[in-house]
Amino acid sequence: MRKLWVSLAAATLAVAATSGVLPAQNLHQQFLHPPDDAKPMVRWWWFGPAVTADEIRKEIDQMHAGGFGGFELASVYPLAVDDPAKGIKNLRYTSPEMVNMLQVAQQHGRELGMRVDLTLGSGWPFGGPHIPLEMAAERLKLVALAYNDRTSPPPVQPGERLIAKFVAAGTPEHWDHAAPKEFYGNALPSVDGHVRQTNRIYDYGAEQPHDVVLYFIASHTKQMVKRAAVGGEGYVLDHMKRAAIDTHNREVSDKLLQGFAGNKPPYAVFSDSLEVYGSDWTGSLPEEFKKRRGYDLIPHLPELWQGGTPQAEAVRHDWGVTLSDLVRENYLKPMADFAAAHGTKFRSQTYGEPAATLIDDLTPQLAEGEGPQWNQFSFTRWASSANHLFHRSVTSAETWTWLHSPAFRATPLDMKVEADRMFLEGVNQMIAHGWPYSPPYAQEPGYSLYAAAVFNAHNPWWPVMPAVTRYLQRVSWLLRQGEPANDVAILLPEDDAQAAFVPGHVSVTEGMKQRITPELMKTVLNSGHNADYVDGPALEQVTLRSRVLLIPPTTRMPLQEAQAIAAYRQRGGKVIFVDTVPSLAPGLQDAKDTPALQAVIAALGSSATRTSMAGLSDTLRSIVPAAFDVSATGGAVGFIQRSLPDRDVYFVANTSPETKTFPLHVSSTHRTLTWWEIESGTTAHASNGETVTLPPYGSRVLIASDEAAAHLRPAPEHEVSAVPLTQWQVRFPGSASSAAVPQHAVVDTDWTADPATRFYSGAAVYMTHFAVQSRSGQHLLLRFADGKALPDTQPANKPGIRAWYDAPIREAATVLVNGKEAGVLWHPPYALDITPFARTGDNTVEIRVYNTAINALAGQPPRDYTALKAKYGDRFQMQDMNDLQPVPSGIIGPVQVVTMQLEK
Repeated sequence: MRKLWVSLAAATLAVAATSGVLPAQNLHQQFLHPPDDAKPMVRWWWFGPAVTADEIRKEIDQMHAGGFGGFELASVYPLAVDDPAKGIKNLRYTSPEMVNMLQVAQQHGRELGMRVDLTLGSGWPFGGPHIPLEMAAERLKLVALAYNDRTSPPPVQPGERLIAKFVAAGTPEHWDHAAPKEFYGNALPSVDGHVRQTNRIYDYGAEQPHDVVLYFIASHTKQMVKRAAVGGEGYVLDHMKRAAIDTHNREVSDKLLQGFAGNKPPYAVFSDSLEVYGSDWTGSLPEEFKKRRGYDLIPHLPELWQGGTPQAEAVRHDWGVTLSDLVRENYLKPMADFAAAHGTKFRSQTYGEPAATLIDDLTPQLAEGEGPQWNQFSFTRWASSANHLFHRSVTSAETWTWLHSPAFRATPLDMKVEADRMFLEGVNQMIAHGWPYSPPYAQEPGYSLYAAAVFNAHNPWWPVMPAVTRYLQRVSWLLRQGEPANDVAILLPEDDAQAAFVPGHVSVTEGMKQRITPELMKTVLNSGHNADYVDGPALEQVTLRSRVLLIPPTTRMPLQEAQAIAAYRQRGGKVIFVDTVPSLAPGLQDAKDTPALQAVIAALGSSATRTSMAGLSDTLRSIVPAAFDVSATGGAVGFIQRSLPDRDVYFVANTSPETKTFPLHVSSTHRTLTWWEIESGTTAHASNGETVTLPPYGSRVLIASDEAAAHLRPAPEHEVSAVPLTQWQVRFPGSASSAAVPQHAVVDTDWTADPATRFYSGAAVYMTHFAVQSRSGQHLLLRFADGKALPDTQPANKPGIRAWYDAPIREAATVLVNGKEAGVLWHPPYALDITPFARTGDNTVEIRVYNTAINALAGQPPRDYTALKAKYGDRFQMQDMNDLQPVPSGIIGPVQVVTMQLEK
């Protein structure tokens, strides 16, 4: 199997990283004005799809104005029934009318210089009405019947095939829970589909063998495409059957790409995460298994089903490896080839089930992640690691998938909280999840997906979106420069995960969650290092750049993988085994390699380090100095490093709702340190040993170079005065009920306390005046009250992330001083330098505060989907939309104009 990767790896390594190395003097200027391809994108949901050309163009214009650099077209379930009087028509998926709308979207997007991607399927995973049962996802099914001389095979359902029969000890009710000791097998399918009797006996020493007859059946999961558009309904296809993906491309992909005619293909075609639940079989598996693994799987089906012995684990391992082979060869590679043949790229979330491995991310041209679990095992680090290993400069991620549910509750600060964690995992291209197409007839605040945040212009805080996307664009661009510089590579125990597969659950990535534990990840990160993952096949093919290869508790390892570890150690790499060392070759036919494997591991001897999990942090620090020491923050602060020939770039983020202070210690060989403020673009000299303070959810960029210090440390300042602003006029424009909303003379009150504004969503405009006596050597700050950390009450079993912070501005604000925009406020610290906009004498300040749409939704009756679901079925369930209550809004707490004086 592992030789499959030689040509692929060589081809990839021949393509150098596409991020050019900029001259030093240009790096900061480019950071201030990064190219458009670093802008975040949005997943654009077309519901139905019931779309029109005018609304498509309007929404693309809004995306462009909001700072998004492109969109991914995704068609999902309908939200309205056809109504000619209202101009509502659900276009059938892949119909010529829908394809015409794709043409409108791609043409208008290109006119604005935007990137256009296309999802090659309705809902997810791939499938639909063009997939007959024989091409649908398969599963291995067992029927256990009490034994007697007249026991007959169970009836098989349409599309099923009886593949084997065994006699075993035990009972039908408990067979799955107590491993049988003896099997009498009859069984291989003949060409005509009947069970052919054999005289082979599989004897495991049972005393009472004639209790149960086991019938193994090749069946189907019958999983349907989730959230399908009108005309996209049907079975999920078998990702291990080449004919299924070819049929899908012929019946769906080719038709959709007609919307990109004229040599204008999409930038990328997309497939969501592998969520083909229970898919553990395919018709060609017995034949392919025997060809690849060297023995017949069928006689081992009882072992595969029950497990519990070393031999059963070896069979399960071989089964898992074969499933991965078939997914790669019959789904991933054909899709990548299809994309290349059409002048585009295959962007894939290659994790989940069926059983993809990390190196499988090499097959698609663009590997994408999902999930902000920066200090646990994550699908995001899985994708970024593959890209780092094979010198791909851009890692995209589906971002904000479950952000602060329900829909419309997410805030700009929530966006930053998750985005910063994504950056720490190596992401440098955000795919926002997402943008709901919302036609004029949709009741405000418009449509939303059943479970996702909303980032379109219907969102009340949309006016600050350009500031949010500018932040994301700058960091994304900077984290594409140079090469990744993660000191630690964690070797994934994929062979152990495959040996633990059970029928119905064949996911390597799910297995990694138990093996790459939160304790392991947090220990590595808090020791002052960042990490990539690597698996055995990749380790055999690449020259690992990480300084340390960390091997978590691992039992099974192929001999060639152990040899690759030894070669890495001979090149000067450091090897750390945690708790155990590998001792078994993984597959049934690999048993002969176990002595050689043990010999290679033993030969590493004292040149490798063994440690316990408890001692891992000290061991890492003793072997490799901390790249960026954040240990004083208790795991709250993370960093990621990129290395250029003449400098190192660090992005540093506080992932907690509390201010964190720690001493700066960076082990870069470049000695001049400079802070770059991400939003203002200002720079300041830094030095090892200085105290760093990061506000709640704060982030900064540190540059280490060999340039002479061009920027002096800012002179210290002290507070001269703090004048509260108390007399305000407040108005609530932009709402049909605004005429009934009274004006107020206070600023530090939640506006939901007033019945007139309790259900108001939109902007509130606060105006007042302040006087300035003198400006000589002074800075003026508009400062809001301090926020406070909130306890994290998120249930462990519920996905999603949010900011656990009670902010003084709910949720974002634009500040104008004397009629000129002075800036926006959307995350801590809630203070703004207004010096350039103030003047001696009287000054006017206007603060436009934007809340979320939850308040308006709380004042509306629940949406009634009865007629919709009666026509199209129950394709979605809105998440957390019951019993909505208004949330605090406005400016909470006092506002001050603070005068700061430079110290002499």
